[in-house]
Amino acid sequence: MIIYQVLPRLWGKGKFSDWQAPAFKHLRSLGAGAVWYTGVIRHSTGKPYVKGNIGSPYSIVDYYDVNPYLADEPERRMEEFKELLERSHKAGLKVIIDYVPNHVSPDCKNIPVHDYFDYDWEDTLKIDFSKRETWDIMLEIALFWASLGVDGFRCDMVELVPQEFLKWLISSVKKAYPSFIFIGEAYEKSNYYKFIRELGFDYLYDKSGFYDIVRDVICGGRSARELSFNWQELGGLQGNMLNFLENHDEQRIASSAFAGSPQKAYAALTFGALFNNASFMLYAGQELGESAENEADGRTSIFDLVSVPTLKHLTDSFNTSKRLPMKESCVLSRYKKILSYARKFEGLFNWDLCYCQLQGSGFNPDRHFAFLRYGPKGAWLVFCNFSDEPASVNIIIPEELKRHISALVKGGNANVIRETDAPIAISAKAWDSTII
Repeated sequence: MIIYQVLPRLWGKGKFSDWQAPAFKHLRSLGAGAVWYTGVIRHSTGKPYVKGNIGSPYSIVDYYDVNPYLADEPERRMEEFKELLERSHKAGLKVIIDYVPNHVSPDCKNIPVHDYFDYDWEDTLKIDFSKRETWDIMLEIALFWASLGVDGFRCDMVELVPQEFLKWLISSVKKAYPSFIFIGEAYEKSNYYKFIRELGFDYLYDKSGFYDIVRDVICGGRSARELSFNWQELGGLQGNMLNFLENHDEQRIASSAFAGSPQKAYAALTFGALFNNASFMLYAGQELGESAENEADGRTSIFDLVSVPTLKHLTDSFNTSKRLPMKESCVLSRYKKILSYARKFEGLFNWDLCYCQLQGSGFNPDRHFAFLRYGPKGAWLVFCNFSDEPASVNIIIPEELKRHISALVKGGNANVIRETDAPIAISAKAWDSTII
């Protein structure tokens, strides 16, 4: 599954009503099956402690309301949100919103809280789960949004919340809504197994695995070999991981604080979205090469009403004769091409080919990665080049894999693998990938 994350206030005129057919068509062209509308539930704004000029989406003041500023008619804001849900579903997209179980705004009056906050979140107070009423209140909130037709939650900072509560919450919601999706923001890899197999989360961020490794590979500090190590460590949890190169907490990959170029994302995008059956998340503007160049830290602010240039160009193109600038159009085209394989690869087997490549073949295990995706209808060889230089390599296909493909794949495009003993020549541009 591909998830598209977006703060509605940064899209178009910042209203629910900006989400019409052209916007959904854009998401579907990227292969998205779900949209995470970030910052929908009503948060604090206009108070001395509020961060930025509009406040944090994670300082929630009313869990049963949406932000008035997102509605064309504030008094109809819940109706407008329900209409957004309906339009999203008609477009074939599941809807995910935030569920913030660790903290609330100091102005939130109906949830028991402690008199302190975590980290530098001075615009919040920590929720008090020592009181049984808190459990019931938080479950009622989850069931309320599920009853409206929301399809899932991205659950904020779940490692700071009592695990007993999370297990009970997920089980209770899934009894009423079996297909409801729970995505956990988790950072300790040692927690992955328990949070998925015991607590019941459907997906977890693989921030401490995929993201941290691939970021360091791009920035030159780590070897691409570590992508194999992470895959091996995940084992049977691969399908429960949510990979990403950007989200609202992280720096834009095109920013000078990260890679400094949107083109440096292509090999990482290919690996993250296509290597196995993990899900993948895009952050609005990433597919256009958004660099957040006006932000000091390389992040698009979630605390301020800011203009995101690439998103403005995109949404303008929906409603006017304006076209995307050539640079943004080229980045978007490459994203679409790579992501078009994601659905094609769903349910296929994968085989890491890096271990069997020999010296002299042109393959550098520190900067290159190769894998095969295959199933009954065919096989695809994927080569990722994490290097400043173009690469031409000869990929060796091990005999064990050939036998496996011969038994599984009937006809199709796999004959070249079955019928030749020679390595397969493949090339890729710098920081890009090739699929054959």
